[in-house]
Amino acid sequence: MSEPAVPKPPAGGNGRLLPPDAGRDRPLFLVAAILVFLACVAALGARGAWLQAQTWTSDLESSLTIQIRPVDERDTTADAETAAEIARSMQGVRDATARTREHALALLRPWLGEGNLPDDLPLPLMVEVELDSETVRAGSFQPEALQARLDEAGLAATVDDHSRWAAAVRRAATTAQTLGLALLALVAGAAAAVVAFAARASLAARVDVIDALHLCGAEDRFIAGLFQRRFFMLGLKSGAAGAIFAGLVSILVSVGGSPADMAFFLPQWATDPFELILLALAPLLAGLTAAVSARLAVASDLRGRW
Repeated sequence: MSEPAVPKPPAGGNGRLLPPDAGRDRPLFLVAAILVFLACVAALGARGAWLQAQTWTSDLESSLTIQIRPVDERDTTADAETAAEIARSMQGVRDATARTREHALALLRPWLGEGNLPDDLPLPLMVEVELDSETVRAGSFQPEALQARLDEAGLAATVDDHSRWAAAVRRAATTAQTLGLALLALVAGAAAAVVAFAARASLAARVDVIDALHLCGAEDRFIAGLFQRRFFMLGLKSGAAGAIFAGLVSILVSVGGSPADMAFFLPQWATDPFELILLALAPLLAGLTAAVSARLAVASDLRGRW
């Protein structure tokens, strides 16, 4: 007698015990890709807020302003030049620039419009003072000494130390970064929960295959490994799609002349390649999250069956 024919694997399954199922995988792929996109945006936002705050605090700590108030029978422009000379003479000052009345009018124009101020209206003038880098790092410059020198010269001037706002900017940046990381953690938890639910649903849909494997002597860890590999690839693909879309959005916002409030949450792409590394790691992290979640969920269900 001839030997019975060995049944062939189903077409399209490539002989795998858990072949892909487009009908079930497509919705999970879309959900996972969206979650990865949101996670990438949250991570980029946290980093962008921190980098932006560092730039702002550096600008604040490296400069200060002298306000020259208009006084009767005094030339405010000459007083501004005198204040700039006094500031330049102090140790730790890199440069001091006296601004004109036109500069003061330009500062008021966004608020009051064009031509709404009379020509004889007295306006305070500004003197911008820049500190050298060594003085900023050492924190050795004392605005009180500059104020005393201006008072001795008889100038109606007030020194505005910008560094006092640096702490407030750091606190705001820390808050934004904490919110971004918290959102990242929530999205990662949601992704793990979605994958666990999908893994349990996939296990229930293939209960006949699982029973057959058990009858053949397959252990729970082997079956859990099958689901782990399957969902790892699914997480890897959806992670790549979400990361690519997040990268495209970041590039468009960064190089497209975005307003300041949007640039605060998404960093300038061209200036720091760390974002490329961050997005490259996203698919791997998504795949690992999906694999671990699927394995734990399936292993838990298998323990309850036998």
